[in-house]
Order: sequence, then structure tokens, then C-alpha cells
Amino acid sequence: MTENQNLLAEQRRALILDEVRRRGGVRVNELTRKLNVSDMTVRRDLDALARQGVVEKVHGGAVPVVEASTHEPGFEAKSGLELSAKEDIARAAAAMAVPGSAIALSGGTTTYALAQHLLEVPDLTVVTNSVRVADVFHTAQRAGGGSGPRPGAATVVLTGGVRTPSDSLVGPVADRAIRSLHFDVLFLGVHGISVEAGLSTPNLAEAETNRRLVHAARRVVVVADHTKWGTVGLSSFAALDEVDTLVTDCGMSAPDRAQIEELLPGLVVAGESRTSHEDGESSAARDEQGTEDI
Repeated sequence: MTENQNLLAEQRRALILDEVRRRGGVRVNELTRKLNVSDMTVRRDLDALARQGVVEKVHGGAVPVVEASTHEPGFEAKSGLELSAKEDIARAAAAMAVPGSAIALSGGTTTYALAQHLLEVPDLTVVTNSVRVADVFHTAQRAGGGSGPRPGAATVVLTGGVRTPSDSLVGPVADRAIRSLHFDVLFLGVHGISVEAGLSTPNLAEAETNRRLVHAARRVVVVADHTKWGTVGLSSFAALDEVDTLVTDCGMSAPDRAQIEELLPGLVVAGESRTSHEDGESSAARDEQGTEDI
């Protein structure tokens, strides 16, 4: 982790969480040195991560929470994690949506971020089993005013079903609705993705509904930040060879990225160009400073 006194709270907490997971635990005094912030700031960050259920505070620091394969965090618990990565992924995935096409969005916080970027893509037909995703489109239509939807607004089909902790609708009702449909592209959020288990979720009913979504799509695009790689839930619902493209973030390690490129037809690493641009600007600034010093 690089020292930066001006890191946003979200960025600090993402860095802390990565460090906890990578090392199996961290101490407060180590984090204060690495992040160049006060002891109190680090403790507040650890308190926030503990409330989200992703770390466990111990004397003098924190350790990762080892989640059971059946544990399903709620939407609110997941919504505060990897925000920058999800935004990068959403922006990259939205560029894959063709105006006038029929797409499907599964439940999840990453597809929720994606839905907000899809508002600008005209004439979409959007099928979703996510209450949150559907609300993004409905809220945008209401905000437009007038007696009807704005020109080019998406047509949204929300499946029925039983609501999960992540605000997805699953079960026989959702499965029957999806069975008769066909999508050009499915944008699929996942709990976990791995070589052995493929795509997986802690929720058995959600696994079956996701399976239906995958089978109804001509193209499957998984949207998942780097923390999902290597995670395995209770129930697998698709093998990696059923995935056409994975859109992830630049936090994915080089070895993992190489492995994914061998296994999947398409890999998009979102945020890389922005990161490279920022690095280039920093380098240019350093060079300019060096010239001034001479």
C-alpha cells in the first residue's frame, strides 16, 4: 500500500481490507504508518469494516472474517465494498450494451451500479430479477416528468419470485418467467467465481434462477470485482466455459489474470486505462519537478 494522506475513506478501507485478506491480519500501528493517518482514523475504518461483516476486530488490529459457503450478506452490507472497482466495472460493461437489444441483469450491487450507466443506452429491453435494478430504471422514468416515459427509455420486465437478502427475486415463479425468454446479453453478478466451482452462490434458490438466466442468454458477461475470484459459495450454477466475458477491475493479480485469460474467451480489466493515465500524470509531474530543481 502506498502512503497517501488524502485517501478517501472508501479507498482507505478498500486498501485495509485487501491487506487484511492478503496477510491474514493487520495491526493498527502498521496501518497508521502505511496510510499516513492517525490511530483514530484507522480504528474508525476498522469499525466500519467490522460493521460490514468483512473483518473481525482483535486486540491491536483486525483479522479477516472467514465466511461459510452458506453465508449470504445483505445488499446494504455489500453495497459499501469495492465501490471504485464496481464503478469502473459498470462503466466498462455498459459499453457492451447495444441500443435496441434485449438484455438481462441479475441481482447484486455490481449490476445495480451497471444499471445506472445503462440509463443512457436507448431502447433497451431489460429483464431483471433484481428489485433494486428495476427501481433504477423506474426512478429515472419518473424523474423525467411528463405523462409517459422519455423517448428511448428502457422497457423493464421484473420477474416475480421470493426476495433474497440481496434483494433478488428467485424461486419457481422467477424460473418460469425466465424460461420463456431469450436475451442478447446477460450481465451477471456473482458471489464467487473459481476454476473448480465455476460460478457459485450461497443461496440454493438463487442458483437455480441464475442457471435459468444463463441458459436463456446468447452471451454471458460476468461482472465481478477481483475479490470474487477464488470465492466459492454453497451451490454452483454455471461452469467457466459457459461464460463469454469477465469484466473485473485492475485489483486482479497478474497470476490470476493470466489464468483467467487461459480459461475464458474474453477478459476486460476495467479502470486500467485510467490508472495508467494517472500514473503517467504523476510521472510527468515528478519529471517537471526534477527539471525545476535543476
